[in-house]
Amino acid sequence: MTTVQSATAAAAQNIAATQNLLADTQERFLTLLITQLQNQDPLNPMDNEQITSQVAQLSTVTGINQLNQTLLALSGQMDMSQSMQAAALIGKEILVPGAKVSVGTGEQGTQVTHFGMELLSNAAGVKVDIMDNAGKVVRTLELENYSAGVHSLQWDGLDAVGATVPDGGYTVQISAFDIHEAPVAVGALTSGRVSSVASSTGGVTLDLGLAGSFLLADVRKIM
Repeated sequence: MTTVQSATAAAAQNIAATQNLLADTQERFLTLLITQLQNQDPLNPMDNEQITSQVAQLSTVTGINQLNQTLLALSGQMDMSQSMQAAALIGKEILVPGAKVSVGTGEQGTQVTHFGMELLSNAAGVKVDIMDNAGKVVRTLELENYSAGVHSLQWDGLDAVGATVPDGGYTVQISAFDIHEAPVAVGALTSGRVSSVASSTGGVTLDLGLAGSFLLADVRKIM
């Protein structure tokens, strides 16, 4: 809620500042024009063309300021909309670009964090290598027939011989190929639960705890 209020206040301040600048510009122009008319040389008065030209310049400046005001209002609305979208994600688990997977054992047994992949085109086969902190492959998953897009993947926390792996952090490395065995562009996705949102110079950011902070645009899937 704080993020939404901050975005709204910032937009209102920008619009107010623009309105003040516009009013000040108009007032200074009229003051200058009246002063010129009062102090003009009676033998060489300003002609209509000069006055029309200055009025046209004011109209141009006014139009530009009004356009800027409109753009600032739209920008503020977009920021507020993004903030509201981000606030709705608090408490939800999402997939974002990354290759981390965590394993933990609790009362309900072995728990493995979600992960996934993003394919730019259809893949006939997908290979997922899961590695420990030393870079050793503990498990390889061979998958088939995935369409382009975002997909959630699962790992049961077992190694190649069916034993439960130690608790801790692991890394996934994903490769894919089409029906002609040509490589397909693929990106690994990691999961995290949104704990809070904040505004930054780069946009609205989501805090995923140990998974780190990500922009709202980084969200690939809401679990």
